Amino acid sequence: MDQIQQNGKDVADNQAASTAARDRLMNELKHAIGEAEDWLKDAAKDPTPASENRARFDDTLRTAKTDLRKLEDSLIARSRGAAESANVYVRDNPWKSVGLGAALGVVVGLLIARK
Repeated sequence: MDQIQQNGKDVADNQAASTAARDRLMNELKHAIGEAEDWLKDAAKDPTPASENRARFDDTLRTAKTDLRKLEDSLIARSRGAAESANVYVRDNPWKSVGLGAALGVVVGLLIARK
């Protein structure tokens, strides 16, 4: 029973950490996009060479791409952790898992038959 509670806590911790990482990354991406928009507006107004503005824009774009890759890696790692926790739970409680699968099958079957 302790293993089940531990798995539940691990899943909850993974979800909380994933949400925090996603929120932080989304804020960083919004900031990078805002900077890029500002630079594009400045480029239209400012007579500075286009190459300087393009370099700044490219740098911001590179930063955004890097942040997206970090988000992807983080989500993959968290998904693997959740899958591992689910795997441990199913191996420890096979009949509960079968019952849950059957119940979900009945519910989905009823919803499909109703339409």
